[in-house]
Amino acid sequence: MHASPEAAARAENLFKQYGQGEASVTALDHVSVEFGRNQFTAIMGPSGSGKSTLMHTMAGLDSATSGAAFIGQTDMSRLSDKEITALRRDRLGFIFQSFNLVPTLTAAENITLPTDIAGKKVDQEWFEEITTRLGLDKRLHHRPAELSGGQQQRVACARALVSRPDIIFGDEPTGNLDSNSSAEVLDILRHAVDHDGQTVVIVTHDAKAASYADRVIFLADGRVVNELHEPTMEAIHKIMAEIEG
Repeated sequence: MHASPEAAARAENLFKQYGQGEASVTALDHVSVEFGRNQFTAIMGPSGSGKSTLMHTMAGLDSATSGAAFIGQTDMSRLSDKEITALRRDRLGFIFQSFNLVPTLTAAENITLPTDIAGKKVDQEWFEEITTRLGLDKRLHHRPAELSGGQQQRVACARALVSRPDIIFGDEPTGNLDSNSSAEVLDILRHAVDHDGQTVVIVTHDAKAASYADRVIFLADGRVVNELHEPTMEAIHKIMAEIEG
């Protein structure tokens, strides 16, 4: 598969197996897929279809059994653990279902943490723009326990956006949120793609969340079985019903 210049990330023949022999489980069955730059992609599929494994392997959080995962032109299968850690820190942003905030740090400190760890200077103007846009400017001195779930996830979004990463990966980023907070987070990600030129890839089981994306890819049994462009909730439900049927 030739890499298109606009691919922010791609998988080539990605195979992931857990365990050995008869007890082995194939999580990814030779998946090849590209994630376009400046695009919002959602990954969907039934439970156990391999969607989280695909994201974790693409994001360097897990290693493949064989095949390759690229961020831009960088083949992660050729990097050492130390180099993968640096790539994740310097080039990727993450939003998790469980927010993953440090409870002893303020919202502001959580937002700048990856940049601080990388030893880089925080772009103060961009920090102020992001935190104001996300409605966090009055909450920056609060610790996570003093914030609602929706506010905590907005802090996590700000943390992912503030370093201007190559890609933001979201693993069920709305999974723990009510519908209002979910819509806020999805609007933030949509705006980042449309106005900041950001690339976003999320795993979700929620058709409403996936309908915010430009493209949805569907997995079943570790393989990509379908995809939708400009998805509607109705079209997503139809494909999911076919897969699960």
